[in-house]
Amino acid sequence: MTLRKGEKMTISIQEHMAIDVCPGPIQPIKQISDYFPRFPRGLPPTAAPAISRTGSLHFSTSQPSSLTPSETQREDEDIDRVFGAMAAPSKKEEEPEVEGYDSDDSTTLGTLDFSLLYDQENNALHCTINKAKVPKPRYRKGLKPMDHNGLADPYVKLHLLPGASKANKLRTKTLRNTLNPAWNETLTYYGITDEDMVRKTLRISVCDEDKFRHNEFIGETRIPLKKLKPNQTKNFNICLEKQLPIDKTEDKSLEERGRIMISLKYSSQKAGLLIGIVRCAHLAAMDANGFSDPYVKTYLKPDVDKKSKHKTAVKKKTLNPEFNEEFFYEIKHCDLTKKTLEVTVWDYDIGKSNDFIGGVTLGINAKGERLKHWFDCLKNKDKKIERWHTLTNELPGSVLSD
Repeated sequence: MTLRKGEKMTISIQEHMAIDVCPGPIQPIKQISDYFPRFPRGLPPTAAPAISRTGSLHFSTSQPSSLTPSETQREDEDIDRVFGAMAAPSKKEEEPEVEGYDSDDSTTLGTLDFSLLYDQENNALHCTINKAKVPKPRYRKGLKPMDHNGLADPYVKLHLLPGASKANKLRTKTLRNTLNPAWNETLTYYGITDEDMVRKTLRISVCDEDKFRHNEFIGETRIPLKKLKPNQTKNFNICLEKQLPIDKTEDKSLEERGRIMISLKYSSQKAGLLIGIVRCAHLAAMDANGFSDPYVKTYLKPDVDKKSKHKTAVKKKTLNPEFNEEFFYEIKHCDLTKKTLEVTVWDYDIGKSNDFIGGVTLGINAKGERLKHWFDCLKNKDKKIERWHTLTNELPGSVLSD
């Protein structure tokens, strides 16, 4: 294109203006000519564009610069940054939208909605597992697919720490072929004391059930029970985490074998001690099927005539048996200060020796809650007093076998 003398160069509107075609109102952007300026007439060929500290373009000649080396370096960096931004693709071009999981590990395993309630009067911890939420695929925070069909067969498993895993493990039903399960199921731990609420932690794991191989771990969360207030329901909606290690150095003497609820009552009318074996909770599993066949025995020692033994019925395939049986010992009230009550829980086996699960001793030589329970019985005649006690794995001294 040739210009006549005295005629100014014209630039088309397409060159001056670009239109943002993204959805929304049409907005003009900077003139293209701002990015590709034309050299004014009379400018020496050696002139080069530069950027001032204010961000505007200006032109410098080949004459020596009065800037210091550090200032020159900063201006060079400004030039690289501006022209590099023009050459770089937009964020939308660089990061195409792909359906998948967030890169953040704390959200890819899923979120779990549940609530906890500590019933202080009944020494029970109620755990209501509601559902696992799955948002839109782009922001996937639901359960991670574990099966070839892109789905999972999820269930939830509870475990109180510290404690033997088989002794206090509870689980929900399994829901098939879903990444958005809704269990709406309540699992209950019985025999939970105020002391447990201070020192124990509830571990909640979500797993995928597999019929032909080992079940797969999806994610877990842990809630210190001291966060709960008695008789107040607390709701949680938490991102699942990767599997956390369990302290293997935990003292084995603290490993719990389960809990037992015992009632004591001295009857003035019958002149004797009435002992109730109410129920047991989260007993240790002694059989290969993951259960036990528990029953309970009681002895009132010293037992010179060896007639103090009483035994409950056997409950098949359970770790949470309910017995509701009572045994009577004819004895003077004053003699109870010299007696010790031994209660042991056993797993019944056919054709071989029965397995010892755990035991507890009440009486004048006991300590803590066991001693307090005994004295409360002696102080309150004709009143039934129930208490939960933790079973220990130590066999009482005089009870060597079934």
